[in-house]
Amino acid sequence: MTPPPGADSTRDRIVAAATAEFARHGIAGARVERIAKAARTSKERLYAYFRSKEELYATVAAAELTAVAEATRLDPTDLPAYAGRLHDYFSAHPDRLRLMSWGRLELTPGDGPAPDGDPVGATVRHKTEQLRLAQRAGHLDPSWDPLDVLVLLNQLATSWAGQSELLPADEEQRTAFLAARRAAVVTAVQRLFPASPASPPSTTSPASLAPQD
Repeated sequence: MTPPPGADSTRDRIVAAATAEFARHGIAGARVERIAKAARTSKERLYAYFRSKEELYATVAAAELTAVAEATRLDPTDLPAYAGRLHDYFSAHPDRLRLMSWGRLELTPGDGPAPDGDPVGATVRHKTEQLRLAQRAGHLDPSWDPLDVLVLLNQLATSWAGQSELLPADEEQRTAFLAARRAAVVTAVQRLFPASPASPPSTTSPASLAPQD
């Protein structure tokens, strides 16, 4: 029987070790032996919690999606500010962007069991629905497909997290450089996705447009 989440700190150590391992080596390159050693446990104990490496990655990815949502909070009425928060998060944690990128590169939908179904798909559906509600309320140009908005927004906001070779070595210069890049991201999103010039009558309640996880 698989131990329930949170029942044993061993599980937390496994997830933490796997997060670092997957970010560094990807799914195919990750080694269960290294994860178990870093978590101060055995392979057998690891497999008592996770039936496969893919299931372990799915758990790690779901945890990271939750962390990103809590740190950045999508506000569909203020996409430039949201893009700025995404930029800040992934500039500070480029390893987390690599972690999620490996999943897109190495897995296809439905590969391996995932906790709570498909956490990535669920996140995308939730956010596109928030954007769709914002369009109906007149906060966002309705001519855009919400999925296009979400993908373009994420690509713009994370564009500098994967460009570490272009960052200045000096810490002060790096801070100024990233601040300028952040301003460029925010400006680009403002120009791409301004509030709709025509705000149709809406029955959408303000509460439904509030930032959510």
